[in-house]
Amino acid sequence: MQHDEVIWQVIRHNHCSFMAKISTGNFCRNPYNVTGICNRSSCPLANSRYATIRDHDGVFYLYMKTIERAHKPNELWERVKLPRNYEKALEIIDKHLMYWPKILVHKTKQRLTKMTQMRIRMRKLALKTREKIMTTPRKEIKREARREQKAEKAALLDKSIEKELLERLKKGVYGDIYNYPVEAYNEVLEMEELQAASEEEEEPEIEYVEGYEELEEEEDMEDFGGLAIHNPEADEDSDGIDEDLEDIDVPHKRGRKDSTSLRKLEKDARAKLKKKARVIVEVEHEDADERQTTVH
Repeated sequence: MQHDEVIWQVIRHNHCSFMAKISTGNFCRNPYNVTGICNRSSCPLANSRYATIRDHDGVFYLYMKTIERAHKPNELWERVKLPRNYEKALEIIDKHLMYWPKILVHKTKQRLTKMTQMRIRMRKLALKTREKIMTTPRKEIKREARREQKAEKAALLDKSIEKELLERLKKGVYGDIYNYPVEAYNEVLEMEELQAASEEEEEPEIEYVEGYEELEEEEDMEDFGGLAIHNPEADEDSDGIDEDLEDIDVPHKRGRKDSTSLRKLEKDARAKLKKKARVIVEVEHEDADERQTTVH
């Protein structure tokens, strides 16, 4: 048979694992305690008839304990779910605790009020954006720095080994047969292909070319055409000049003045020939034997 007074005397004066002694007073860590204070009326262990309110993931429940279920620890507490509406929750408490001590009913309602206010504050704080202060553990930072240094050294070593092996492979130090990983070999082939593609895609070299080649070719053609020009009129004029010069009897005993006058006459005759010279161009067609002559 359960005796509440004996249980309280043992808990209060000897030992209780839920008791927390502080300079301001004694508190109770039992989750079923309705007030959180360690005293005779609030102790859930020393009262065979007890009621309290607990929170499970934002939902409130009314817990009730009676002496009729003391011999069944697994069914010791009766639980009733309370609605989110504060007034309806109070009505349910009054309904289930109608014939219970008024002080216990009052403490239960006070606990419901405090827990409702706490839930409202939690929702408001969750909606606000606040800065979160994080600590920086020195040991972890140093450990990560050491690991990074080791990883860098290992990477450099791997690269140097790879370069040395590639050089030996190109030189043919080990012969024709090689036992090395296929992935590394494929990577090297891809790198060489990329380098070749980049070299092909390089900008073309700038070259400087002469700009008067076409003009020179035209001049050469003119010179070549000048050789084939047939000017019968010019020949006739030159023959006439020669005849005139022959008709002139030049005495051998004359002085220098006569020789200079003869030279002037020759120059004038040649200048007239140059002015009267005309170019005759002959065009031959392969299909026909006819020739077309044009005078310029």
